[in-house]
Amino acid sequence: MSDTAILINTAVAIIAIAVLIVRFKLNPLIALVIGCCYLGLATGLGVGKTVDAISAGFGDIMAEIGLLIAFGVLMGAILRDLRAIERLVDRLMHAVGPKRIPYALALTISTFLQSIYLDVLLVIAAPLAKGIAPRLGKFGTARMATALAIGLECGIIFTVPGIGALALAGLLHVPLGTYLLYGLIVVIPTVVVAIFVSTFLLTRGWWKPAMDEQDVAAPETPKTELADDDDRAPTAAEPVAGGGATATLVESRQRAEPRLFVLLAPLVVALLLVATGAIAEMAHWSNPVVALLSTPMVALLIGLVGTCLVGRWYAGQPRVEKALAAGLRQSGQILLLSGVGGSLAAVIKAVGLGDILGKYLSAGAWAPLLVVWAIAAVLHIAVGSVTISAITAAGLLAPVAPALGLNPVLIALAAGAGSLFLVHLTSNTFWLLQALMGQTTRGTLKTCSVGVSIASVTALGPILALSLVL
Repeated sequence: MSDTAILINTAVAIIAIAVLIVRFKLNPLIALVIGCCYLGLATGLGVGKTVDAISAGFGDIMAEIGLLIAFGVLMGAILRDLRAIERLVDRLMHAVGPKRIPYALALTISTFLQSIYLDVLLVIAAPLAKGIAPRLGKFGTARMATALAIGLECGIIFTVPGIGALALAGLLHVPLGTYLLYGLIVVIPTVVVAIFVSTFLLTRGWWKPAMDEQDVAAPETPKTELADDDDRAPTAAEPVAGGGATATLVESRQRAEPRLFVLLAPLVVALLLVATGAIAEMAHWSNPVVALLSTPMVALLIGLVGTCLVGRWYAGQPRVEKALAAGLRQSGQILLLSGVGGSLAAVIKAVGLGDILGKYLSAGAWAPLLVVWAIAAVLHIAVGSVTISAITAAGLLAPVAPALGLNPVLIALAAGAGSLFLVHLTSNTFWLLQALMGQTTRGTLKTCSVGVSIASVTALGPILALSLVL
């Protein structure tokens, strides 16, 4: 089949995926598989090879990042149940003061809390941000909503173990330690600059509280889920099998609130181990113990085990089991979507699209990173989901990476940056921010859609700067 026919059929497949998701409300998982099937059959790959490519691509990406996603989500579920996020935001408020809290909150969310599932993190953090907003003056709601939107969306794309970051790294075969280091180099200036620019615009007459805010009471801060009656901690009036000393010990363990650094220590250790492995690789230093412990799967497993132990000590085993069950429910769709992204990449590779595009996207002539960004941006505008568009863009571009002559981490970061462009009405994050922060649709377009789009464009700066040295 001619190169032109393959390009046209690929475009048809991508457009069909977007239409099925947006117009016909088909589940993204099903839409992506249909797109894979169409592309393989329409380009002459044949039934057998198409099915083999879909299966192999799914299996390969699950082998690479499946456990990592699960470990990250499970850690986040336990930290949520132990009220780590509420306490961290409270500490930030006291440490930096009202003026700098939007920056502090966004940076903390985007660099440190990405083991928390995005919607869960938003539901927990938004009421806290809503409570802080009146202390920031007339534009408090606008500033806090913008900070939340930018921090959340940038975090899942640029920071390990964010879902988008894991998918991009896996599909483009970027070592997680490498992605973690370069992702931090990109996300920190991106968040700071994007919030600064957004704040400048919002406070110079663009934000109209009468039209952009709803006159509603702030939602209540979500409370930690309590165990059922059969699982709850014994009260002082109830006996515990084993006698007084044992009863006192159990009660103190389940009632005492741990120090914040104890709650977050396992997650910090896991990220430091991954980063250590990346630094050791860059320095060409080899040590078998470091190599084992810094392997992302082992590092995140250590973090998960540590978080479970902390949870058991302070909240009891029943609460930990419930948190883990909730995390498993949340991770199912993420795992399947990431796997199907691998299927799309495998089919595209099998039909030879990478070699075709490589002829036109030479590193010297076509500014390929800008093309990568634009492809991901268009996909996001069409599909409306940051994670899905990032996965789809990475699946489309993974076979092209060798032909571009660029470091794959740059392509992954550029695809991630493009997938942030124009978060709009089809995004669940958009509507959650509107409801939880007391904004109108018009106001949410300003804080979420425009704010995150500014971050999307801003991220190109550090990415292009990295391309000069990588």
